Amino acid sequence: MFNKILIANRGEIAVRIIRACKTLGIKTVSVYSKVDENSLHTVLADEKICIGEANPRESYLDMSKIVSAAIVTKSDAIHPGFGFLSEKSEFVELCKSQNIKFIGPDSKIIDAMGNKSKARNTMIEAGVPVVPGSKAPIYISEDGKKIADEIGYPVIVKASSGGGGKGMRIVEKEEDFETLFNLAQIESVNAFNDDTMYVEKYIKNPKHIEVQILGDSYGNVIHLGERDCSIQRNHQKMIEESPSPVIDEITRKKLGNMAVKAAKAVNYENAGTIEFLMDEDLNFYFIEMNTRIQVEHPVTEMVTGVDLIKEQIKIAYGETLSLTQDDVKIKGHAIECRINAENPANNFLPCPGEITSLNLPGGNGVRVDTFIYCGYKIPMNYDSMICKIIVHGCNRSEAIEKMKIALDELVVSGIETNANFQYSLMNNPVYVQGKADTGFIEELL
Repeated sequence: MFNKILIANRGEIAVRIIRACKTLGIKTVSVYSKVDENSLHTVLADEKICIGEANPRESYLDMSKIVSAAIVTKSDAIHPGFGFLSEKSEFVELCKSQNIKFIGPDSKIIDAMGNKSKARNTMIEAGVPVVPGSKAPIYISEDGKKIADEIGYPVIVKASSGGGGKGMRIVEKEEDFETLFNLAQIESVNAFNDDTMYVEKYIKNPKHIEVQILGDSYGNVIHLGERDCSIQRNHQKMIEESPSPVIDEITRKKLGNMAVKAAKAVNYENAGTIEFLMDEDLNFYFIEMNTRIQVEHPVTEMVTGVDLIKEQIKIAYGETLSLTQDDVKIKGHAIECRINAENPANNFLPCPGEITSLNLPGGNGVRVDTFIYCGYKIPMNYDSMICKIIVHGCNRSEAIEKMKIALDELVVSGIETNANFQYSLMNNPVYVQGKADTGFIEELL
């Protein structure tokens, strides 16, 4: 097994990885920016090393600094977590050149699935259903409009290298296509330095369903059930749960089989997620693959009992999967709420600052993934998520009740959070009935 792993990330995911490493007897190294010197992940790791200024480009996104830190600390491997460099193929190659194991898929897989138009074509060839749309990359609005006119409006224009809602525009009418295409393309260039776009049919207010998969280097691939991630604001997930409240067993089996089929089509290795859109008739369509661990991975862990971070590490070390598809059993229901330092009453404006008092919820079936503590100062330079509350119940109703209790127990003073807003969602009849789709939050607001 690896002797030492460097965690190329921060916040709760860095803490999560450190804990998984400890259970495997692996030493850890935390990297941190100057404003993160007192963050919890720097305290829990065996070693820590500063890699630069608060700006992510000067620290967490600086590949050479992170690899240098791994070399200096004699780390065998690097775990990227999610975000930052987790899906950067150049980083994978740099690690490889220094004989440092990247805990994730090969760079070729990241490139193949990171380009959404290429991934789409790969899935079509593999027989995985996709949303009707363009097959070739699009660079000018005239070409995109021809596709849109063929498949019919509304359509959605997307950046091939996109993510997090960047480089996306919904086009309802033919006369708006050129303007909105150009706006999306400009946003893509600014965010990803890539002007490659694609166009597909827009499915109004679908369910967003994703399937967790694991694959080893010996061709074994399994899925661990689905997650329903339909509760979103500006394409950013807020609440995730497993299993989905609307999917029947026949559809669930089809989804899992298609996810495995998609992963095998690219010889996938390590943890990944196949994401689908599902319409009201339970027809589902591939939209993308995330070649990393997801923020919402704990809900899968709660219903399967599988430690996904440990599996990632063991796969990267060259071990075979520790379980087969028949070993995967979904038990009960899990829900995750993302707690962000933001003010819902002020258009969800980020709210950095010092935490003056803190009480985290607990109890049977309650898990909290966080990096905050009383006296901690939340910096303004990074994502506003400060905490994830995950609950597990014997069924969905019990899980919802546990989440309401957990949110009620949560106290974070000194800053604003979205906890009360999340509590209101737990009481919303549309959510309680499992009818919420991706347009739910916008309609509610």
